[in-house]
Amino acid sequence: MDTAATGPTGPTFRDATEADVDVLVALIESAYRGDASRAGWTTEADILEGQRTDAAGVLDVVKSADSRLLTVEQDGRVVACCQLEHRGDHAYFGMFAVSPALQGAGLGKVIIAEAERVARETWGASAMHMTVISVRNDLIAWYERRGYRRTGEMSPFPYGDERFGVPQRADLEFELLVKEIGVSA
Repeated sequence: MDTAATGPTGPTFRDATEADVDVLVALIESAYRGDASRAGWTTEADILEGQRTDAAGVLDVVKSADSRLLTVEQDGRVVACCQLEHRGDHAYFGMFAVSPALQGAGLGKVIIAEAERVARETWGASAMHMTVISVRNDLIAWYERRGYRRTGEMSPFPYGDERFGVPQRADLEFELLVKEIGVSA
């Protein structure tokens, strides 16, 4: 593994526990909201204000029988996370956050590859699905470089539900991205 991309000890992966909730909420918020998020490239600060998630939302994922919240540690610190949810023949990938200080160094590529492996080996998932805010062109391009394809299938942004943030523009919607991850026959 490239130690420059993952640090001196490299990342370790584990399932989140209830004890991790506050740390994970702070991580997710730091990656997407407010001025701190501007240190990384995944910020949504220009299109959404308010919260990205809350303790109840993270705890729901941790406790759900059909979900896993992979927690990524490096040098003894929680530095990233991602949600995996079993949905029949595919898995849903969400709640992906990397500490802004570590973005752009290759850790995200390692995490998404591990998430795909876990979904395939744990649930036999043949595909990974995710939704991305359609105006996030840089982020969508990053996923496309990882093999995800745009489907053109849109779903509405939950305007008026501040649990997902306060939109700063009127054209937000989610696009479904899909990648085949199953073992070829």
